[in-house]
Amino acid sequence: MKTIFWFCLLSLLSIGFPLRAQTAVAPSVSAISDLAIATIQEKLTLPDNARVNISPQSLDSRLAIPRCSSPLTAELASDREISRNNTLKISCQSPDLPYPWQIFISVRVDILYPVVVALQPLSPGDIISTDSVKLEYVEQTNLRGQQFDAINQVEGTRVKRRIAPNQAIYNTNLCFVCKGDIVSIYARTPSFTIKTTGEALSDGNFGDRIQVRNSKSSKMIEANVMGTGEVEVRM
Repeated sequence: MKTIFWFCLLSLLSIGFPLRAQTAVAPSVSAISDLAIATIQEKLTLPDNARVNISPQSLDSRLAIPRCSSPLTAELASDREISRNNTLKISCQSPDLPYPWQIFISVRVDILYPVVVALQPLSPGDIISTDSVKLEYVEQTNLRGQQFDAINQVEGTRVKRRIAPNQAIYNTNLCFVCKGDIVSIYARTPSFTIKTTGEALSDGNFGDRIQVRNSKSSKMIEANVMGTGEVEVRM
């Protein structure tokens, strides 16, 4: 009798018990939104200093979502890189439908970068101090030209064009060296550095090449702007 019992048990194990069908459940609106955000995040590559806001389309909580017998899947509706406005296809297999259920939702992606902006109105001739500017994250489509991502990059520079409060400060708004400024001139070689002074004969921003008159020799030279009130001559 025991032999027959164990034989029957082994037979059942080898054949396998019938598997219970996976329970079909209607996904929630929040589950669809979470999947959309995760799908976008997986495909995004951001610089270390950037932030991102991902905003899926708001779905009506009364939306009739059928039961899903398979996990939800999400994919971009078009084969392209993530942009500010994207369309995702969310789908699953459903026992309530003779075909896979799917819905298309829009997802907005805002990528923001740290930018120095004015705290107060700045007029031509004003010297920028740490009290007159702040760091703020700005959406990339609102940025034009070369901006700054650290306050110390603009400290001590002079305003050339009026800057409104909360406006991003661009390279063209400033001069690191302004015409008529007395500047420090550095002449460098691999083994030594010579410092003297001179007068800037034109405005210049970081990296610009301008003419400077040496205060001692009155000789005009060309030098690269290296910072606020500083130029460099390569020997």
